[in-house]
Amino acid sequence: QVQLVESGGGLVQAGGSLRLTCAASGRTFSMYAMGWFRQAPGKEREFVAAMSASGPGTRYGDSVKGRFTISRDNAKNTVYLQMNSLKSEDTAVYYCAARLGTYLPSRISDFGSWGLGTQVTVSS
Repeated sequence: QVQLVESGGGLVQAGGSLRLTCAASGRTFSMYAMGWFRQAPGKEREFVAAMSASGPGTRYGDSVKGRFTISRDNAKNTVYLQMNSLKSEDTAVYYCAARLGTYLPSRISDFGSWGLGTQVTVSS
């Protein structure tokens, strides 16, 4: 399995932007589909975005379409989540996840590896 470490979270005003980074260990990163999920206090973990192993296939949750963009750099074993036009309801812990294979996943159960998360707080 691949080990994942998220970074880039923080406090931002509504309307602002943040870019999250997920660094993955291992030499087979390009074989993994990657995803981002988030979990707000008292709520279930929610799908945010995913990208296929080879790209450019992507999928987004309805609440972030048009505002968030997932991308990856296989040479750096890294996946990014660019978040623009942030809203207070985007406040959550954001998790990076990985799934081995070519499938473009979106369900929590699809992913076998998870990071510990990074906090994003959007002030209104």
